[in-house]
Amino acid sequence: MTTPPGVSTASFEQTLRQWRGVVGEDWVWTTPQDLDTYRDSYSPLYGEAAERVASAVVAPDSVQQVQQILRIANQARIPVYTISTGKNLTYGGSAPAYSGSVILDLKRMNRILEVSERNAFALVEPGVSYFDLYRYIQGHKLKLWIDCPDPGWGGLIGNSLDHGAGYTNAPYRDHFEAHCGMEVVLADGELLRTGMGALPNAQTWQQFRYGMGPMVDGLFAQSNFGVVTKMGFWLMPEPECALYLVAEAPRHDDGPAFIDTLAQLSYADLISSQLLVESPVTGYPMGPELAKLRADWSERRVPALDDYARRTGVACWSAPFSLYGPEDVIRAKLAHIRSRLERISGARVRELACLHFPLTEQQVATVPDKPRVGIPNLSYFTSRFAPGAPLFEGHIDFSPVVPLDGRTVREAQDLFDRICQSHGIAPLGGRLLLYHLRAACLIYAIPVGRDAQANAKAREGFARLMDVAAEHGWGEYRIHPAFMDKGMGFYSFNDHALRRFHERLKDAVDPNGILSAGRYGIWPKHLRGRV
Repeated sequence: MTTPPGVSTASFEQTLRQWRGVVGEDWVWTTPQDLDTYRDSYSPLYGEAAERVASAVVAPDSVQQVQQILRIANQARIPVYTISTGKNLTYGGSAPAYSGSVILDLKRMNRILEVSERNAFALVEPGVSYFDLYRYIQGHKLKLWIDCPDPGWGGLIGNSLDHGAGYTNAPYRDHFEAHCGMEVVLADGELLRTGMGALPNAQTWQQFRYGMGPMVDGLFAQSNFGVVTKMGFWLMPEPECALYLVAEAPRHDDGPAFIDTLAQLSYADLISSQLLVESPVTGYPMGPELAKLRADWSERRVPALDDYARRTGVACWSAPFSLYGPEDVIRAKLAHIRSRLERISGARVRELACLHFPLTEQQVATVPDKPRVGIPNLSYFTSRFAPGAPLFEGHIDFSPVVPLDGRTVREAQDLFDRICQSHGIAPLGGRLLLYHLRAACLIYAIPVGRDAQANAKAREGFARLMDVAAEHGWGEYRIHPAFMDKGMGFYSFNDHALRRFHERLKDAVDPNGILSAGRYGIWPKHLRGRV
């Protein structure tokens, strides 16, 4: 049996017996076969000594059991690492940030506690997936939408706490921005509620997030200060109509003006959905001809890429987006959007589909790009096996946030493209995502797999991408545990004042350092500088 670092076999076995007394014999797992299911399938350290692995798993089904588990862990100083549904692929999956930790798996806590159609909110436990909530809403014929990432098999709470995002209108697509109210178990087992939830018999816990006094909700996102056991989310009322649209610009050098125009339309709330700016010419994947053209950084590059776009009949730039609401209103918006984008010579906005709600079962089955209408699915995985798609064993995401300025975005894309080429990396992506308001997120899926030599090469390239991004003042918004310390190390203003503040909080709320050690570079006192 594997034991956590610094914990004797006798002490660990006693703790496991105590936990079995809390959750039952069937819900504590220690066999290699069980633990293997909690490995990070996309780990860039897979099979190496440095790979993060668990020593055991304990799966409670109630808040009271979570409290007891943490009290027992405190007594024995056993490190635990919390997951909800464990589907955070590309950012660590189910594996701990501190190898040898016990996984606190909250998937059994999967109750949908309340859904209000009138006030458009849901209150859920951490094991509730996007599929679960979608099926509940459909089963009760509620005129509400969820906002889900792609793929949609993860949990609302876990995705929100890692600052995940989706596709529909703001604020719903920024999943932490759409949350309202939390219940949290602290490391010593104490239970608290944030916002209006701190008021006994609160009537607006999921409607007014501030409550009174300091707003502490953000302390529990991308951190290890507590275990969130309930969370409220605002839901999008079902619209009358949705238009699927794609904006296009024909030439390579249209990129900055194209991005700037879309940004201004977003700022003006004329486009409220997620915007995905991509390029069949400058993005990934690419065939042999395009790879050769892009490897040439001389003055011949741009004319050659424009010629390639003309010959293949593709626009150099495209941006899928959606409009939601009464059809007459969104068609008026569309007319204005077209007038703005058509100031770029040759640019256009094409209508791909017009949907009216509610959809029939047949329409649900055939609707394109399901997350844009709040339908979770797993098509991301099937698309990996489509003809011409790159076959990755796995990947980790490099996710820098850059200013939403066309020239800066293009500078960043070209810079990262050069680095990928120089390191022999062929990522999936390089796309610009307007997940969050006022900034641009570039996503590069860096391939990893089971080959240690290839993974070492990927890690080297990933680290270089991080270094160059930080040199330009572009930080990442989310990162794999293998790079959390490095990523947080760039946030170093005033001699790492932010990290030191995180550590002061950690020492205050978790003095024994049992909760999710190392998550986002926050280490307990006894491990600082030793891991």
